[in-house]
Amino acid sequence: MDWDELEKPKEEVKPKNLEDLSIEALGDYIDELKSEIERVREAIKEKELARNKAGSFFKS
Repeated sequence: MDWDELEKPKEEVKPKNLEDLSIEALGDYIDELKSEIERVREAIKEKELARNKAGSFFKS
């Protein structure tokens, strides 16, 4: 883990104003969000794997 990560303030995600978006743009926005969710899920899996490997190393 990078120690700088601990010191960074959490970024606040500001929701988009959906009123200004067309139906097509809303659909595209959903696709973008789904891609971002999948990217985050993959990052979580990688971090869990690293944590589990470290945990098993120190338990030995």
